[in-house]
Amino acid sequence: MTTVVRHFTLDGLVARAKRLAETGDRQLLGIAGSPGAGKSTLGERLVAEVGPTARLVPMDGFHLAQAELVRLGRADRKGAPHTFDANGFVSLLRRVRRLEPTSVYAPEFRRDLEEPIAGAIEVPPSVRLVVVEGNYLLLPDPPWDEVRTLLHEAWYLDVDAELRMRRLIARHEAYGRTPEEARGRATGSDEINARRIARTADRADLVVRLADPLPG
Repeated sequence: MTTVVRHFTLDGLVARAKRLAETGDRQLLGIAGSPGAGKSTLGERLVAEVGPTARLVPMDGFHLAQAELVRLGRADRKGAPHTFDANGFVSLLRRVRRLEPTSVYAPEFRRDLEEPIAGAIEVPPSVRLVVVEGNYLLLPDPPWDEVRTLLHEAWYLDVDAELRMRRLIARHEAYGRTPEEARGRATGSDEINARRIARTADRADLVVRLADPLPG
C-alpha cells in the first residue's frame, strides 16, 4: 500500500484539532511517529492552542521502571514495545474515553530521571480533547492493537530522516550521553524501533509532514 503524505502548516493542524475538540463529546486524537519525529512538540503546541479544554497524555509515561527492565533483562532495548506497560496504557485510554465524572490521572516520563512518574497528568471531566502521542499508537500487535480502536482520529507525523537522526543524537547528548554513545543509541535501538513504527503509518487517518518542522 502506498502511503500518501500530506503537507500541513502548524496553523492547519491546529484548526483541525480545534474542530475535533468542538464536536461536543470528548475526543481522543493520536499522534504517532518514529523517535525524533517531533510528536511531543506538536502535541504540546496543539494543546496550548486549543486551551484549557485540552490535555496531552504521552505514551512514554508507561515505560517500565528501570529496575524492572533490568530484572526482565530488557534494559538494553529500552523504548521497544515490550519495555512498556501496554495493558496499563490501554486501560487508561478506556477510562479517558468514557469520560468519568472525576479526574483521571496519567503518568509522565521524566527524561532527566529516565523513569516514569505516576499521577503526574490530570485529565479532568472538563477536558474535551485528549491528545495522545507516542511511538506505538498504530501497532497492530496485541495488546497495542486496542489503542487504535480507542482513538477517534490518528495522525502519523512524518519527518526527513536526516533531521530526525540529528534530533535524536542531540537529545541523547543533552541527557548526558557522550557523542559516541548518543550516535550508537540513535543508529541502533532507536533505528530498529523507527523502522517498525514506519510500517504502521498506513493505519493512520492522516500522514502529515509539517511545511516548517517543529523542534524535535
